[in-house]
Amino acid sequence: MLNETHDPRVGSWLDSANQPHSDFPLQNLPFGLFRRAGSHEPYRCGIAIGDQILDLSAAIASDALHAAASDTDGFAAASAALTHAHTLNDLMQAGSRAHSALRRALWRALRTDAPQRPVLERCLTPQSQAQMGLPAHIGDYTDFYASIHHATAVGRLFRPEQPLLPNYRWLPVGYHGRSSSIGVSPQWFHRPVGQVRPGDAAAPSLQASRRLDFELELGIFVGAGNEAGRAIGVGEAESHVFGLCLLNDWSARDLQAWEAQPLGPFLSKNFATTISPWIVTLEALAPYRLPWQRPAEDPQPLPYLEAPELRSAGALDIELEVALQTESMRRDGIAPERITRSNFRHCYWSIAQLIAHHTVNGCNLCAGDLLGSGTQSGPLPEEAGSLLELTHGGKQPLRLATGEMRSFLQDGDSVTLRGWCARAGAARIGFGEASGGVLSARTASPAG
Repeated sequence: MLNETHDPRVGSWLDSANQPHSDFPLQNLPFGLFRRAGSHEPYRCGIAIGDQILDLSAAIASDALHAAASDTDGFAAASAALTHAHTLNDLMQAGSRAHSALRRALWRALRTDAPQRPVLERCLTPQSQAQMGLPAHIGDYTDFYASIHHATAVGRLFRPEQPLLPNYRWLPVGYHGRSSSIGVSPQWFHRPVGQVRPGDAAAPSLQASRRLDFELELGIFVGAGNEAGRAIGVGEAESHVFGLCLLNDWSARDLQAWEAQPLGPFLSKNFATTISPWIVTLEALAPYRLPWQRPAEDPQPLPYLEAPELRSAGALDIELEVALQTESMRRDGIAPERITRSNFRHCYWSIAQLIAHHTVNGCNLCAGDLLGSGTQSGPLPEEAGSLLELTHGGKQPLRLATGEMRSFLQDGDSVTLRGWCARAGAARIGFGEASGGVLSARTASPAG
């Protein structure tokens, strides 16, 4: 799975890509959609390299990448998918061979002393001068519940006698989300309004949510889809994945508590979901593979969720963290404060298993569809991926360094998710940021 593009000894002719803590070194090359800030230009496809964005259409049109392509058929397919493209959907549908061939050609053209430098330098835009867009048309969005630590902690708050329901260890639990409210970082949204019924109330009332929360997740973009009626096997599932991003599934916990039974989340989840703008490919993450494991005392997966390659390298070592900035912190120039940190390696269900289970009934996935991993909490209390867990249902508020207290999010608060992979002997691979903030509710009493 490792190839020349993962060699940490190779640098780029772009100095900012060689900085030790850069999210976007030569070994990463994530894909996104951008345009010049303040312009009304169509969005165009690019890759992040250091503090710059390389315009892919311009680079391909210049012929600078063709000589660097080793898989000419795969590169040709990627080039055709990107010609005049204003989303990444066609590149996603072209399949893993195509975007891998493009990534390798880019790596060769951007490395130190590459002859393509004079041409490609003219195709760069500083990230600081760019506006990012949703990287793809997201036709469908499914959010999973794949962290057993999160599921247990939340279940314990509401069902102390049975935190986990019987099906949890047997199948990846998920629900169908709302793709139209997915926004790219930075995303500011109004506090949601909905029905709430406190435990001692005789009837519900319509009000703005008072228990607004974040959820620390990864997003999984589908690459080439499958035909309706054809399941994707767990062994081939990752070939249908284009890449990963950060994802914040904002949640109104008071709305959720009242509406979630019997059919699950609705208004408590469909008002906003924030993703980071850059999609990191699975190929870039290859040095951070880990064996996927299931505790011996737990039920082992049914055969359609089991494969040797899953056991040997089905997990990923991705560090994740959340930082909170209040309105007063922002006003006083105080940086966001980290409030939790976790790791994707703790995930109970793997990416391949999510894909295999999603399609085992014949469901067809399409290029650009998005899957959420579910809140990624670790085994320790301080590794919780939501305020619901960190504050024990709001009963033990967090005290920030400024002295401010938070049980749930207040108007003016912003939340920033970050993710990265780092270890000795491999290049650091970063995801950038997924940030969003809370505006006051528009109204709690809409006209009838």
